[in-house]
Amino acid sequence: MPDKLRPALEARAKALGFDAVRIAPADIGETPGEHLADFVAAGHHGTMDWMAMTLDRRRSPRALWPEARSVVVLGLNYGPERDPREILEKPDRGAIAAYAGNRDYHDIVKGRLKQLAGWLASRADCDVKVFVDTAPVMEKPIAAHAGLGWQGKHTNLVSRDYGSWLFLGEIYTTLDLAPDPPLADHCGSCRACLDACPTGALPEPYRIDARLCISYLTIEMKGPIPRHLRPAIGNRIYGCDDCLAVCPWNKYASATREMKLAVRDDLEAPRLADLAALDDAAFRAFFSGSPAKRIGRDRFVRNVLIAIGNSGDTALLQSVRPLLADESPLVRGAAAWAFRRLAAPGAIETTRTQRLALETDTDVRAEWAAEKERERKEETGQ
Repeated sequence: MPDKLRPALEARAKALGFDAVRIAPADIGETPGEHLADFVAAGHHGTMDWMAMTLDRRRSPRALWPEARSVVVLGLNYGPERDPREILEKPDRGAIAAYAGNRDYHDIVKGRLKQLAGWLASRADCDVKVFVDTAPVMEKPIAAHAGLGWQGKHTNLVSRDYGSWLFLGEIYTTLDLAPDPPLADHCGSCRACLDACPTGALPEPYRIDARLCISYLTIEMKGPIPRHLRPAIGNRIYGCDDCLAVCPWNKYASATREMKLAVRDDLEAPRLADLAALDDAAFRAFFSGSPAKRIGRDRFVRNVLIAIGNSGDTALLQSVRPLLADESPLVRGAAAWAFRRLAAPGAIETTRTQRLALETDTDVRAEWAAEKERERKEETGQ
């Protein structure tokens, strides 16, 4: 790329709403791929089988597209105006991760990437491909190689300018561009993100066990959430911001935002009672354009019921009772757990007997049986 085109590329990216633009070589070495292979081999990817299936293509940009010579890495700051953990003190409300508070960022970033890539292809007569994180791309290692930031101890990208709040997107190109130098790791002795994780999903610096991560549990996991992890989820109904929100570098994020991505008012602190009442059509309408829509109504209501069970608010029992007979076994099972957490002992036994007489799903029956076993252990002091 001629030197004079680099400033023009940066100016065009900023005009499209991106906050940062850096260049990485397409050949970033095998180390990130080796780390990913170790992650998958340890089973830390959980049920995300697509990670194992696309492992070879994820190893490096050239493994995905051999003709690639450079990667233009773009960052979009989505630093929230307020600490997203504030809602955790409101147990009758649902906590939705900051990135999901408005339109699906995949659509936002990809649309802008296509415009920038088209501009670059026309100016430099090159081939281009655009990617967001739905593609088999090692986004964070590539961004680190480009000097956009470094992978912090929570494994997410950390920027000196935007903290832990960056959407990432990439333009692979056949142009041989001058790369930017990578940044050094500036986490130092800080371990705030590790200590903040509610479920211990960050057992040591720079390593995550997705099977314990609340984002994985509430978004990627299709079946019942493991019972022993449910209390730690609190009222987090879609994702978790805790490890991101405590990062000291976040102090720069909101101050430098150039194009605000405001959270929808109705997604900032939605009432659990309202969310529990959503049927499929209402769910799709309410979350139209939101990334939360992709998990479907049943998984989402499962999450809401876990939050209700953690709320300690017996008034929410009226939202649970109808869902004990829901068409979805996933919802019925979560409703059984929430009901047991909130109802009086006599009501629990009566309702359990009634439901088991009708219930045919193995997982739902197991939920009621598990609660019965827990009662027995509590009574005997085991």
